[in-house]
Amino acid sequence: MSKVKITLVKSPIDRSKRQKATLEALGFRKMHQTVEHDDSPQLQGMIRVVQHLVHVNNA
Repeated sequence: MSKVKITLVKSPIDRSKRQKATLEALGFRKMHQTVEHDDSPQLQGMIRVVQHLVHVNNA
């Protein structure tokens, strides 16, 4: 299974509760933090919700 590296590049301040909850579920705690997950359709859906706040690299 391929891995995906996701970096939080914009602040979740003044974003909806849904977007904040999605970032928390992805494992983000602070700005410029990078997390790595196995790629899946569920993960792609979560990324799509916050795509304007993150940068995605296929590892």
